[in-house]
Amino acid sequence: MFSKVSGPVRLTDRVAAILAAEIESGRLAEGDKLPTEVELVKQLGVSRTVVREAVSRLRTAGLVEPRQGLGVFVLPRRTRPLDLEGESADTKSKVLQIVEVRSAMEGEAASLAAIRATPAALSRMHQALDAIDAAVASGGDGVDEDLAFHRSIAESTGNAVLVSTVRYLGEVARSGIRVTRANEARRCDFIEAVRLEHHAILAAIESGDPEAARAAARSHMKHAASRLQDADDSFWTETEDLDVDLDTTP
Repeated sequence: MFSKVSGPVRLTDRVAAILAAEIESGRLAEGDKLPTEVELVKQLGVSRTVVREAVSRLRTAGLVEPRQGLGVFVLPRRTRPLDLEGESADTKSKVLQIVEVRSAMEGEAASLAAIRATPAALSRMHQALDAIDAAVASGGDGVDEDLAFHRSIAESTGNAVLVSTVRYLGEVARSGIRVTRANEARRCDFIEAVRLEHHAILAAIESGDPEAARAAARSHMKHAASRLQDADDSFWTETEDLDVDLDTTP
């Protein structure tokens, strides 16, 4: 059904584009089951990881849904979410664009959290920060724990739309966050700076000062962007070689 994938474009981009084209053209229609992961690996000549991430991208875009024990099926056509994974920019540009969006979103989330967070919500934020430290100490990248911290801030606002948006953006941006944290992990001073920035956000929220909380969250995003801007070319070359995909970024 499919030809093997090759060329200079990142493999996940190519696989996701091929599958999306099949769906948009109607060759894979509503209710059709995608070929199995094993079949796609064989037909496209790519790894299971590439196939999984490409399918995850289609799921995020609202094109398919997995059904437990049955496979992945094409969804009815509907208005699609914003395309945050377009191929028009390189990895560095994409990650920096996501940081800009997160700066606005999470600044407001922190501001509302400073007004609305309950003691229980503050406790969950502390636990999330402890989890980041534990993950880093054990050699992990802390991506899931980082996402959980920022999600706990959104959840403390009681705004269901904000929570859903932050959760969606987090899933779309997961690999971008991985890139950011990979950059920060290269230097001990970066790791400590991120830790202090996270604690500054929480301290401002705990103080009940919405302006300080907004400023702390936006400052964290500004410094994350600055750390990325300062990364040398070799880091971005290594990132491209890792086939980073912005579909599943801090």
